[in-house]
Amino acid sequence: MISSLLAPDFLPYIFAGLMGLSMVIYGVLDGYDLGVGMLTPLATDKDKDTMIASIGPFWDANETWLVLGVGLLLVAFPAAHGIILTNLYIPVFLMLMGLIFRGVAFDFRSKVPAHKKPLWNNLFFAGSLLTAFAQGVMLGMYILGFDNSLAGVGFALLTGAAVCAGYCLIGAAWLIMKTDKKLQKNAVKWATNSMYIGAVGIVLISLTTPLVSPRIFAKWFSLPELFYLAPIPLLTALLLSLLFLSLRRLPLSNDRWCWAPFALTAGMLVLCFIGLAYSFFPYIVPDQLLILEAASAHESLLIILVGALLVLPVLLGYTFIAYRIFHGKSTHLSYD
Repeated sequence: MISSLLAPDFLPYIFAGLMGLSMVIYGVLDGYDLGVGMLTPLATDKDKDTMIASIGPFWDANETWLVLGVGLLLVAFPAAHGIILTNLYIPVFLMLMGLIFRGVAFDFRSKVPAHKKPLWNNLFFAGSLLTAFAQGVMLGMYILGFDNSLAGVGFALLTGAAVCAGYCLIGAAWLIMKTDKKLQKNAVKWATNSMYIGAVGIVLISLTTPLVSPRIFAKWFSLPELFYLAPIPLLTALLLSLLFLSLRRLPLSNDRWCWAPFALTAGMLVLCFIGLAYSFFPYIVPDQLLILEAASAHESLLIILVGALLVLPVLLGYTFIAYRIFHGKSTHLSYD
């Protein structure tokens, strides 16, 4: 069994799965803290402190999953890394700038005099928005196979806006779970508004992806594949409906079901990722480069696998422990 999993024609798929796992975990975890950052301009100064305190113990570790995913792409699929990063150079640069703004602003806003705090709050918002939008643009460019035409650029910009809305949705859902009173009620409103925009984005990407590639269209709309794949859009629609109903009823007495919007939104993000992964498989660069073609030498993959299997449990364990220790409602963030 183990020898078959480590065979030269199967091991690259293991790495593709590990890379995909890293990116979907990143999308959920860093997605909510980017969303919280983008929502800060809507809050009062006191609520801003509470919102940022709610992500304080987690946001830095959340970004580790991005490092793992990109690192696996570099070492396991160097040919694909070269193509993808070359075509996405500008949005990757903007994303890194946004991450730098966020990191610096997160620390400085709590240490500067009160009259300078709004500047760092604005930089934290700008960094969050720039990072999320750049990631959405990268997704849109990747879906279209790096089409640089006017239509391709327009689609990438729309995808950037859709990803921002999705992150705002899961960020607001996180605040529903981690805050109370007036801020929690405001978070319900923010989540509701973001949900509508995010739903449009899901439909847009879901319709465009098969239309730009006859191969993807055939994978989704041929028989019997159509029946096998039907649960993905149906479950997504069901989760979206349940999210709509939950947001209409929240907040409930005793804070019951405050976790539901976050769980439902995370479920939708995972389903969307599964749909995209199926659409592009077995390509790692859409319609250009196969997973097997892009993989490093088999001996190199075996060595890299040892490192990946050591790092992944550590990240999972740390993530579990951090969220277990800091569960419950957010309190004042202090550096004392």
